[in-house]
Amino acid sequence: MKLEQYMGRVPSRTAFPSVDDLNAELDALVAAHPDLVQVRRIGTSRLGEPLRALTVGDGPADAVVIGGPHPNEPVGFLTVVALLDLLCQDAGLRAELGYRWHFIACVDPDGARLNEGWFGRPGDRRAYAGHFYRPDLADQVEWTFPLSVGDYHFDRPLPETAALMRLMDEVEPSLVCSLHNGEHQGAFFYLNRDDATLARQLADLPGLEGLPLHHGEPELPGSRTIAPAVYATLGGAQIGAAFGAGASSADYAARFGALHLVTEVPMWADARVSDETDTGAGYQRVVAAAAADRRELIDLLGAGLAAVTDDLTVASPFRRSTEATLRTLRTLTERAESLPGPDRPATVAEQFDQRQAVHLFRLRLLGTFLRMLDAEIAAGNPTPAIRGQRRLLAERFDRWIAEAEAEGPDSAIDIRRLVAVQLGAVLLAAGRAVAAPTPGTA
Repeated sequence: MKLEQYMGRVPSRTAFPSVDDLNAELDALVAAHPDLVQVRRIGTSRLGEPLRALTVGDGPADAVVIGGPHPNEPVGFLTVVALLDLLCQDAGLRAELGYRWHFIACVDPDGARLNEGWFGRPGDRRAYAGHFYRPDLADQVEWTFPLSVGDYHFDRPLPETAALMRLMDEVEPSLVCSLHNGEHQGAFFYLNRDDATLARQLADLPGLEGLPLHHGEPELPGSRTIAPAVYATLGGAQIGAAFGAGASSADYAARFGALHLVTEVPMWADARVSDETDTGAGYQRVVAAAAADRRELIDLLGAGLAAVTDDLTVASPFRRSTEATLRTLRTLTERAESLPGPDRPATVAEQFDQRQAVHLFRLRLLGTFLRMLDAEIAAGNPTPAIRGQRRLLAERFDRWIAEAEAEGPDSAIDIRRLVAVQLGAVLLAAGRAVAAPTPGTA
């Protein structure tokens, strides 16, 4: 496969598209290739938006590619557009891969619209935090598949999740790819198979575009490493039940024996994410300092929420996210603290990652909290408590933005490079999904 050539065909981008602009791009692609692309409605979002699957190819196997499984992660929107265009243009590639491809470019359009305030300024960390929205796990498309573990049961899939379930039930995919992006981390991946060949290929892939690999903490505590920055998928039994959510798309894909790939690419670059030099600072001390900062955040916003709770009148998504994410952050912090840390010096990557995770939680949570208060004020409810907390927390927001910018990461990454790495990862997985070894083998 001419992987680097295909990656090199990804066009340049300076911004992420709005949901409407994304749909317009997809419509233009369909209009340009009416004999190749089929479009159908597979469901409806919570706010009534059509959910569409675009299908291209006529191979014997089926692949499902999910863009925007979290609404603050728009790189996958553009990866779907680029991959769909590539497959339409290249009949040889379609034949070589041998799939019917089913693309959902933006599976949570309601949530994506709440992030559009920063889509036009992708490198601006203040804009990102100030217009940030991400639902808690129990309101995320990715983590609301059915789950039953012992006495724990989750059977409330979101309409968007139910649409994905129906699609997978219909096509019984051999490959499912969930396209994610992060903030400060290097590139990393999750696989539901111990496929050593694919893992090595994925680990080498980001370097083709100059992206660093992630060598800090795994995003999900307790993740097992298959290859550098390639982790074994943690399922709903380990994650969903602990956080009051459901299973993931990987759990549902397993029903069909499908290879499941999660791609994670960063929006900001910093060489420290890959630096495994010892810092001299004890690993356990570094983790404890980050945990103390997270607990300070939990206490600050918990007190702020208590101060305004009686005055809140708007059932905004920002309120639901703030209240639920505070609970999740507390659980995540306790979970991380309970894991035995190694008694050795922390690496530069680990120390950097712990500190940047503090900035991530601070700015995400505080930005959403301020949007919750702004929704109350916009609705004509500027009570003294709401105005007081808005003023107090806006000052803290400014301070934390300054700290985050002073400590890095260094620079925003060209969007084209992020899309190219995701596209390359999907193509690599497609080449292994049918021929790969069975789960648990290398």
